[in-house]
Amino acid sequence: MNRYDVVVAGGGLIGASIAFELAQAGLQVSVFDAREPGREASWASAGMISPAPEGPDTIPLVPLSKASAAMYPDFVQAVEEFSGRDVGYRPDGAMEVFWEGDVREEISTLMAVYHGVGLRAEALTGEQAKELEPELREEVQGGVLRPDESSLENRVLTLATLEAARHKGVEIFAGNGATGIWRDGRSCKGLLLTNGRVEAKWTIIAAGCFSAKIAGVAPYAPVFPTKGQMVALRCEAVKIQHVLWSENVYLVPRNDGRILAGSTAERVGFDRDVTAGGMKKILTGAIELIPVLAKARIEATWAGLRPDSPDHLPILGPTDVEGLLMATGHFRSGILLAPLTARLLREWITSQKVSVDCERFSPMRFFEARQTQSA
Repeated sequence: MNRYDVVVAGGGLIGASIAFELAQAGLQVSVFDAREPGREASWASAGMISPAPEGPDTIPLVPLSKASAAMYPDFVQAVEEFSGRDVGYRPDGAMEVFWEGDVREEISTLMAVYHGVGLRAEALTGEQAKELEPELREEVQGGVLRPDESSLENRVLTLATLEAARHKGVEIFAGNGATGIWRDGRSCKGLLLTNGRVEAKWTIIAAGCFSAKIAGVAPYAPVFPTKGQMVALRCEAVKIQHVLWSENVYLVPRNDGRILAGSTAERVGFDRDVTAGGMKKILTGAIELIPVLAKARIEATWAGLRPDSPDHLPILGPTDVEGLLMATGHFRSGILLAPLTARLLREWITSQKVSVDCERFSPMRFFEARQTQSA
């Protein structure tokens, strides 16, 4: 039986980024995935790097999101250097677009929220929005430009990060996922696997929405899947520069000319079906935003399972089991938070303290709540 400094359950972008970071710190690391690494939520994402809160629930996440977004240029450079792959990084900003209702009030409210949490944002008139993105619908009355946001090819990034980790000596095992944590009293000795077990000083759970299925993990990480459906469009008549948001859809341009449109948020368990209703919602929103997309070809459709948590916030850090750490529950922000999550896990393991306040995201919040309820 092999023994490592660190074993990671889960080979998506979060697990790959952690492994890459730890290997660069000189640790011997292995990654175990039940399927082909990188083919779950990391594969299904749209690849947006956006620290803007999507609602009141995610405002506590903004400091971590801002810190991780700021790390992305260096992260991309390192991954591309060690993998030899171009991950399609586009630091071109994002724009929210409005054409009905009290647009002035809505923009004023958004600007107050963004500035209140320290994010750069610029209010746009309808004319200014159309000047930046001429294909927008004629009725556009205003917008909000978020200039510091970016996007990338998340599938390429995930594979490139796995390759970069291998280049640094990480061993990656496909088709041999974790079935449980290997406990010895108050300590974790490693992982129980589909085929055998593996020993390590440190064990990290980064298995996305499957994390709670690993025996012994659910009290610390009660994650569950939230399905998101997506469609890739191609229309030679349309060129957009920014990531575009409306009330009903987002559009993400790719370097190869595709436009990704999404997404739904459905609590339907582990169902990955692409549905007529989901496609209708996305395509209607896309055509409302950019009418000429009615002529677009549908190149692909898919659905992925986001790792959600009861408070929609990530689950990061050590537990009360010695050697056991969580890095899951990132919900919509897994791509965004990968660089910072990797740094935090490295800091916990190598120095037992972190450079960013993460207490709000501790896995112990769920464990202690559960203990209180059962008392």
